[in-house]
Amino acid sequence: MKRLKNFFLAALSLSLLLSGCGKTGHPAMEPVSGPAGNATPESPGAASSETPPGPGMVKSRLTNEWTDKENAKTRPIAVMVPNSKTASHYGLSNASVLYECNVEGSMTRLMGIFDNWLTMEKLGNVRSARDYFIYWSFEWDAIYLHYGGPFYINDLLARTDTQNVNCIEYASASFRDSAKNTTDNAFVSGERIKNAAAHYNYPLTYREGYSDEEHFLFAPDSSPNTLEQYPEAIPAGKVDMSPAYPVTNCYFEYNEATGLYGRYQQLSGDSEGPHIDLANNQQLSFKNLIVQNTYFEVRDQKGYLAFQCHDTTRDGWFFTNGKGIHITWEKTADYSATRYYDDNGNEIKLNTGKTMICILEDGDTFKVDGNTIDAN
Repeated sequence: MKRLKNFFLAALSLSLLLSGCGKTGHPAMEPVSGPAGNATPESPGAASSETPPGPGMVKSRLTNEWTDKENAKTRPIAVMVPNSKTASHYGLSNASVLYECNVEGSMTRLMGIFDNWLTMEKLGNVRSARDYFIYWSFEWDAIYLHYGGPFYINDLLARTDTQNVNCIEYASASFRDSAKNTTDNAFVSGERIKNAAAHYNYPLTYREGYSDEEHFLFAPDSSPNTLEQYPEAIPAGKVDMSPAYPVTNCYFEYNEATGLYGRYQQLSGDSEGPHIDLANNQQLSFKNLIVQNTYFEVRDQKGYLAFQCHDTTRDGWFFTNGKGIHITWEKTADYSATRYYDDNGNEIKLNTGKTMICILEDGDTFKVDGNTIDAN
């Protein structure tokens, strides 16, 4: 059982922590450098000299994969998904970026960022919000989908620039369908999300003022990032997050045949197996794994947490192609991207494909090929 750290919960401490997550005194979107306007697909996540596979195809800013121009102009959605053993996961394999972070009771919650969602028929199941996930969704200018949440989210949801869909308040956004139980059976679809956006007058294209700069930096497909340029890179055949995520005990194994990290976790009882998307029977797999060590506090006796979403020179790790390197990260404003740097101060280049971001509490550990690594 993971230890519960005893933090004092004075209003000053909590205020300082939350002020690091968002500038509530400035409800409008943060000004950004460069030209304002929609995030144009002509400025993809990485410069590439490759020939598009078809007319009107551009690079996705989330994965660097080819996509049609209209899809590249569409804002992504961010969907809150539980990760209990009773959760019914549909559509998660389509997430371009997937976040995981602890919530109360040493459980984790997932948030998928989807950039090709309009035609999805069943996505979820959807559960309640936590404010730190909302801050992470801001940097994608995503429409945030959730099913209620604790009162800690209220001030953030009241901001005029927060564009969320609460499936409790707007019931038409979700539907009940077959699932493992009657609690985890609320789902959304592309059509329902589109209708909800129209109901709230949310634009489906990136909002004016959202930065059209690169989010991730990507290596060219013709010259992928093997991490071989780093003498300090470590072999990373298995990245085991179970010490930090003790309920589901998830881990990732590198598959040389596919070049991807397949995700595994505890399914029920003591059994473990591939983390499967029930919509298509596919295992969740990722080209890039990022571990992001983060300052946190326990808010109350119920175990609700607060995480430092904005910070500078915090530690982490980056894994791709069966290797890993130590990195640092920083995020300076709500709508700015989280930036990841190698130990030489250069921004890292991800490889084309999906990315998993595991947020760890400072002081926790995880394992790489059986070796323990501290999250400090």
